[in-house]
Amino acid sequence: MNRIAILYQAQITPVKDGIQKPMKPGGYSDSGADIAFELIKNNINVITPVENPNQNNDKDWVFPDTKIGIEAALQKGAKIFWLNTVLYKHHNIENYFNKGLEFVGQTTKLVDVYDDKMFTNSLLKSNNIPIPKNELITIENYNNLLLELEFPVVLKPIRGRGSQGVTKIENSKELTNNLNKIFKKSSYGNAAYVEQYLYGQEITITVMPQGNYVINNKKEYFNRPWCLPAVKRFNHNNGIAPYNGTVAVMENSEVLSDKELQTTEIQEVYEHCIKSAQLIEIKAPIRIDCRANDEGKYFLFDLNMKPNMTGPSRPHRKKQDSLTLLSARKIGWNYFDLLSNILNQKWKFNS
Repeated sequence: MNRIAILYQAQITPVKDGIQKPMKPGGYSDSGADIAFELIKNNINVITPVENPNQNNDKDWVFPDTKIGIEAALQKGAKIFWLNTVLYKHHNIENYFNKGLEFVGQTTKLVDVYDDKMFTNSLLKSNNIPIPKNELITIENYNNLLLELEFPVVLKPIRGRGSQGVTKIENSKELTNNLNKIFKKSSYGNAAYVEQYLYGQEITITVMPQGNYVINNKKEYFNRPWCLPAVKRFNHNNGIAPYNGTVAVMENSEVLSDKELQTTEIQEVYEHCIKSAQLIEIKAPIRIDCRANDEGKYFLFDLNMKPNMTGPSRPHRKKQDSLTLLSARKIGWNYFDLLSNILNQKWKFNS
């Protein structure tokens, strides 16, 4: 196979329409290093910035997603770029789309558009996909806010990252205090949104793009996106699943039982997730967080364009299964199986 370079996010994304997406410390270099280490361990041709990378140093294994970083990877013979970074329109990688290279990940245009959760919610709603009721809040209107939603609500960044900055709000005073904090810090830009709080079970579903896969040593072709088994979340902190940088997902998540996976409610939400993935034309896995109402009906509340892909490849990372890997294990995949199947979906840019 051609040489693979794995990119990580080296700098914060540009502000778009007044909205800022927060940056993960390290820019996903941790999961990038996990991926590189696992692939190399299984004799996949991955190049690294240094000749003898230290397994404890994440950035020895991955290239920054800057022009200098991409050019350095090309100098070392990279023909495939694994985009383990946050993408956006005019990202540096766009300059290399028409160079005959192959890519693993989403397109920059897709992420730029659908990372906006309000826009994506509107798209899903218009296609009869159930989402929680929500309302936009801006820095201009939040002091005179008259919410139509009843408390409690969930306050969220518009271009958020996992559960970072997500807060359950019990009353208007608490909402005002939290809005004051986030607008003062400008961590998420000049707008946010609230959505109704749902009291039912929370699950996460990884949706894989259509394509060829190997499952239980058999080749399978999926002619549309498909779902890995749903993972349920528990041990919430004030009603919100804790950020996985604080609590490892293995400590608060598990795949649903066989009986639960066969319920009508889960099968229905799978179809909604597949339809969502078709609408946005995914080229790599996405992760969709869903939550049930009092009657057990699931609503999609977050489409994550770049699921975390951490894994237990290095000795000091043994409890770093991502939500997607937890799910993949249910169908018999280990970390390498998951990564190699994702790698099989690599694509070339067609102008």
